[in-house]
Amino acid sequence: MSSYMVDEITADVLLAAVMIITGLLAVVASMHSTPAGGGDMLSNIVKPSDHFLSARGTASWSTIAMSFFASGMGAWIVYGTTEMGANPALSWWGVVGYSSASAFACLILYFLGPLVKRVVDENDGGEKGFGITDFGLLRYGRAMQLYIAALSCFYMFIYLVSELTSIGNVYALVTEGGKHTTDARYSTGEITDWTYATKVCIVVAVFTTGYTAIAGLPASILTDKFQGVTVAGVVIALTIACITKEENKVTAAQFEKASASTNEGGYALVSLFIAIASAELFNQGSWQRVWAAKSDRDFGLGVLLGSFLIFLVMMFFGLMGMVAYSKDSAAYDSFEKFAYLSFFDLLAPMGEAWHIITLILLTTLCASSVDTIQNGLASVLSRDLMRYNCVNISRVVVLAFNIPAVIMASEGYDVISLFLVADLVCATAVVPVFLGLIPANKGGPTELGALLGCVAGLATVVVIGQVKGVTEAVNPFDPTDVYESNEYLAYFWLTNGGICALCGTDTMYTFLTVPAVSGVVTMLFSTIDRTIRGAAADKPLIGCTSTADRRVEQLEDYIKDQGMKVPSRPEV
Repeated sequence: MSSYMVDEITADVLLAAVMIITGLLAVVASMHSTPAGGGDMLSNIVKPSDHFLSARGTASWSTIAMSFFASGMGAWIVYGTTEMGANPALSWWGVVGYSSASAFACLILYFLGPLVKRVVDENDGGEKGFGITDFGLLRYGRAMQLYIAALSCFYMFIYLVSELTSIGNVYALVTEGGKHTTDARYSTGEITDWTYATKVCIVVAVFTTGYTAIAGLPASILTDKFQGVTVAGVVIALTIACITKEENKVTAAQFEKASASTNEGGYALVSLFIAIASAELFNQGSWQRVWAAKSDRDFGLGVLLGSFLIFLVMMFFGLMGMVAYSKDSAAYDSFEKFAYLSFFDLLAPMGEAWHIITLILLTTLCASSVDTIQNGLASVLSRDLMRYNCVNISRVVVLAFNIPAVIMASEGYDVISLFLVADLVCATAVVPVFLGLIPANKGGPTELGALLGCVAGLATVVVIGQVKGVTEAVNPFDPTDVYESNEYLAYFWLTNGGICALCGTDTMYTFLTVPAVSGVVTMLFSTIDRTIRGAAADKPLIGCTSTADRRVEQLEDYIKDQGMKVPSRPEV
């Protein structure tokens, strides 16, 4: 692999410039995005308003499209579908699977978004929601809300770690700053000292945390438009440059070897559809866009266009992986080169200007994804925090997540493996949660049934791991690097004995089995729950859930204080 030409000072200046420009755009956008009566920027910083947290009803379909596109693409894309493309066991089906599954997750939101929004906004005394955790509260109760919040935070934390890991890796690989401080071996991409990569992670985390705390969600959505256009333009330029560079040209015969249609790729496609859809339904950043859209029509058009753009970009990077494998298949087959670094194999022989452009592209993508995650983390319990006038706690929460995320990113975990852990955990709960769209009076699940269904999903993963005798999870590229030594948790890393976590039927059957078991258990125990507890089974396990209920209770307390008898409530 050829060496890269970006020196450390240039890389540092570039990183700072992109982050400063992005931050300034966010702040300026925030100054012009507050609606009439919504307070000025300073008051929103001191005491965030509903608009500052939700951008409710302000985004057009084009804004939603660019927002989904820019925030859905992160620095990880240079590792994602490229690894599928440069792995002949996965090849076309792996590339198409990853690309279409990512777009499919958006399409599920196209159908579920307005339904969930309606449940939240029309059934709580006019109080508006922020995301999927509010659905859990109103449909089930406080216990389910907290479980969904924990799951959502877990997924977004893993996403944050993956983004920081990716951007740190990229800077360490592409710049001489990485050479000087990380002793990176570029033929394999192995980085033995993560000092430089960690510095990059810290800069990204500090800047994004700062401007999201100042500017809020409206600014993040508006800057996504700029970032989306930038990404589209740079991808087009990279496409032309990569395929016209003499060193990157391959023959039809070479490409044919890399573009096989394999059973392994088909298995990966099925796994990816379930995995990515399950996880994205717990991405609070995506749910925020449901409420930010001006109308259901704007949201629908926006998410359709955004998903199509996501598909195109991911297909591009997948094809780049296939080209990289085509021109040096022997090196990839012998693991002299790694599939997940295949994009950099094409990038290396290009000039310094293209390396700089790539850093701009990926830094922009990373900032867009990270600020979306941070806004998502801040909004998980915003509805409750606004009610009790303690919204600034959310900022402390975001900061608290960023610190361990930077620490984990410095460990250099495999990005795809990280995502799959989060995907599998989310798959344990996705069916119980969204079965809640079936009303309780029409046989929908009870809160206790849904919680037991989620627990059953987790238990299913543990049981599968025990049956298969999995005792630890290791780095697929370094058997001495143990990810998880606890035998009960090891299989969450999908240690399946294949050359990758997505390969083979074990992973596919796991992703098919886990949601099915959790759904069946949810409905079974909901039926048992109603048989034993009767009408009480459809009430929350902890306290009351709605503004209407609280107002009734306040009225009852007032009546009691006046020495009058409280009338009995009608049966619902």
